[in-house]
Amino acid sequence: MGCVSGVGLDRAACEFVEQSAWGRCLSWRELSRVIDQMHDKRIEPGGHLVSAGTEADHWIGIMDGLLVQSVGDASGRVSTLTAVCRDVWFGEGSVMKKERWRYDVVALSESRAALVPRQTFEWIRERSLPFNHYLTQLLNERLSLYMGLLASERLRSPDARMAGVLASLFDPALYPLRSPHIQMTQDELALLAGVSRQRANAALRTLETAGLLQLQRGGLTVLDVDGLRSYKSPG
Repeated sequence: MGCVSGVGLDRAACEFVEQSAWGRCLSWRELSRVIDQMHDKRIEPGGHLVSAGTEADHWIGIMDGLLVQSVGDASGRVSTLTAVCRDVWFGEGSVMKKERWRYDVVALSESRAALVPRQTFEWIRERSLPFNHYLTQLLNERLSLYMGLLASERLRSPDARMAGVLASLFDPALYPLRSPHIQMTQDELALLAGVSRQRANAALRTLETAGLLQLQRGGLTVLDVDGLRSYKSPG
């Protein structure tokens, strides 16, 4: 399928939607309407793609970059929920419920996002059974992700928790085409795992010694995703 024209969109943005798992299941008419009505946004490091409390009026896909979803309270404490990177789509639940965003999404690197307006999102949902099947799978995978992270936080050791958090970033349904390299600092990984930076450093060293990853300046490379998923602390 050739790239359909989109108002203000370049070819890369058109192809991003066309080649997505859900874009490939739409008819030509449906796909054309999506691309005609969507727009893109660039976010500098430290900038907000989404701010908690604002209206969730777009379904969002990440074209490039790395961002984190986080929640905070009045005292300034922040808890990081998960990371979002290229090919990840999110926000469908908030858009369908017509609610406000319950979390912030902040860029860790220069990023670019595709935004599908709620009206367009609902138009596709009303007409495309394959699109609804895709959404059902996506919501189920996201529920499984958060249930797993909650169980890990409550029941697993910090080393196993870090392993589980890293493995969760390689769920093929939520993170298509995920690169084995994760460009995140140990501070950022500590927030994801809900541990101190010192404990995150110790956990990462343990996992490196186990041959599951390789630490590098400013990030790491995962060597064994299955090993991370099944990791249990010695003893």
